[in-house]
Amino acid sequence: MNTLLMPIFPIADKYPNPFGFKDWYNKMVNDDSPIVTFESPHRMHGISNDHLTSDDVRDHQIDNQRFNIRLVNSEGRREAASLLINKKYAWRGYSTESPLNKEPNRITLVAETDGKIVGTMTLCLDNEIKLPADENFYNELDKLRAQGCRLSEPAKLAIDDNVPKRIFASLIHIAYIYAYNIFGFTDWVIEVNPRHAMFYKKMLGFHELGKERICTRVNAPAVLLKLELKYMSEQIQKFGGLMENHGKEKSFYPYFFPRCDELGITGRLIDGRT
Repeated sequence: MNTLLMPIFPIADKYPNPFGFKDWYNKMVNDDSPIVTFESPHRMHGISNDHLTSDDVRDHQIDNQRFNIRLVNSEGRREAASLLINKKYAWRGYSTESPLNKEPNRITLVAETDGKIVGTMTLCLDNEIKLPADENFYNELDKLRAQGCRLSEPAKLAIDDNVPKRIFASLIHIAYIYAYNIFGFTDWVIEVNPRHAMFYKKMLGFHELGKERICTRVNAPAVLLKLELKYMSEQIQKFGGLMENHGKEKSFYPYFFPRCDELGITGRLIDGRT
């Protein structure tokens, strides 16, 4: 078996509850350095978690901008991320959710440029505190747990207008590193509007698991999608870092980091340093 397709640093085998090793976690959240910094000349229209469609992804050439991906580790950054989420959800006509709160099973990331937060997402880890999707798809998730799946859920994704598509890819990739490489979770589940489910299927490889119902958090229709993180690992190894040299590949994986960069990011995050 190709070991690169397995979790790179499976420390979750040693620490089944990722928040059991407080020293590492506290060191991580107290580090204010960027997780990663890059420049990008391509931008895309604003998006939010349940509403991303292929129509939102249009490139326009602009001057290079420097972007940082950071961990949310302060009230000011958490409030700014909440404002972006509320803006994008309200613009789509969805009920706005409660502000981002500091919870022990959630890792919130932001993308910023020139001191402004232009993207955010939260990775929810399944432990004693259940996932957001449990509110509407409890039976489906419990079946997965019974099958041995270790679940996590990307949530509260929001991308501002005129922001590079690489921001979306970078937030997803860093969340994947936390989920798969560091904590050893095996699958992602997400709730999305049925109209936009095809985007996540085509661009990331999700497949539908739960039938349509009302998402009580935003008062809108939702379906449950699932993605095996081993599949994401394979796609990153195959396409990561190709950017515009991706040939006919239509997914977002060419805009992920190259595998060599992923290894470096993973090692730094495990050491509690960014």
